Amino acid sequence: MKMRMFTMLCALSFSAAATFAQTGAQSGTRFGHGEDSLRCLQNISIYSEYVKTDNFKDAYKPWKAVFTEAPIARVSTYTDGAKILRALIAGSKDAAQQKTYLDELMAVHDQRIKYLDQLNSLVKTPATKGSIIGMKAHDYIVFSGPNADVDKAYQMCKEAVDLEKATSDYFMFQDFMDVSSRKLKKDDTHKEQFIQDYLTASAYADEALKAATKERDKKNLKLAKNNVDAYFINSGAASCENLQEIYGPKVAQNKTNLDYLKEVISVMQMLKCTEQEAYFEASEAAHAIEPTAATAVGCGYMYYKKGDIEKSINYFDQAIELEQDPIEKADHCYSAAVVLFGKKQFSRAKQYANKAISFNPNKGDAYILIAQMYAASPNWSDEGALNKCTYYAAIDKLQRAKSVDPSVAEKANELIRTYSAYVPKDEDLFFLGLKKGNSVTIGGWIGETTTIR
Repeated sequence: MKMRMFTMLCALSFSAAATFAQTGAQSGTRFGHGEDSLRCLQNISIYSEYVKTDNFKDAYKPWKAVFTEAPIARVSTYTDGAKILRALIAGSKDAAQQKTYLDELMAVHDQRIKYLDQLNSLVKTPATKGSIIGMKAHDYIVFSGPNADVDKAYQMCKEAVDLEKATSDYFMFQDFMDVSSRKLKKDDTHKEQFIQDYLTASAYADEALKAATKERDKKNLKLAKNNVDAYFINSGAASCENLQEIYGPKVAQNKTNLDYLKEVISVMQMLKCTEQEAYFEASEAAHAIEPTAATAVGCGYMYYKKGDIEKSINYFDQAIELEQDPIEKADHCYSAAVVLFGKKQFSRAKQYANKAISFNPNKGDAYILIAQMYAASPNWSDEGALNKCTYYAAIDKLQRAKSVDPSVAEKANELIRTYSAYVPKDEDLFFLGLKKGNSVTIGGWIGETTTIR
């Protein structure tokens, strides 16, 4: 049954790929379909056995005959062919011969795409055009080395990732960033596109990693993501100054182009470049067209930088109202608290910090900020020892911070060590009739009850 199926496929291949067959007047010999099919089967059997034993040199000729004359006989004609040619390239020391084999390897990928529908009908798990282009690009980059045509490699990689998105093979992400960074080195005008390429590759790699279930896939994707990040960091394009240089003039030209403005805001937020004028201008222009939490935040930062605190807080209030995600709401509240803390408006700053905690009870930074407010304003009583009790209240907040958010533990512990040096001495408290274990209510705007220890 299997032999009859191969015979039929070989016969169909001869019919479907007449342009690839070397028959008739070209070869001086004409074979009937039966003889052609038999020869096809023989060549498949021969090269398959050679491939099993890694004898790629002897596998080449019979494989080439099947590839040329019977292109839809078997999917393995392409997978085995790629394996054979990779081995021959790696094993050859003749540059011209390597080039010949590489051209044939590129042709294997191209022909597989040409007959993709027919070949996919032969298997349970079909291949995709993007995955084949991605492998073609990978082979081209690996075997061309420093002689690779960067523009050619870039176009292949970009097309592959654009087609496959988060389902791209892990190496496609790093290949894409590799050739994009090479293109940047020879073409400074590629800088903006390079940044966009990074954001695209990074986002898809993150998505793929979240969806991965097999440990091997997770390991490969983590490595690929690290490589993507490394290409970006080492490119020199990752600085906020570069983003300002790229986007500054273009924001002015695109103040009514909402899609472009949103892209600028997104990129600069992601890369933490929210102190740049381009970010402020894009946010204000976008906010005028379509107010969102993101544009309001940008305007909030802009007016803070300009020294207009009330306008800044007004925009942060808008961001809080427009935002749907409670975690993001908490971040906007925290930003407003930081702005007010910087201007020593501690009471208002505490309100926003507590509001941040109400949206995200695990926001350790907000507890730390409250502790810093207390420590910055400890004088609420005429009694110096009571004022020093304020540091107990600050330490309470720091203990709470690291209990809800382990990521801030180091910072919290450092501040605990600092503030512990300022708590009152036992003898000072004794004269006030206080001792360890007693409760003390901190007055003024703080209004916290703490315990002496």
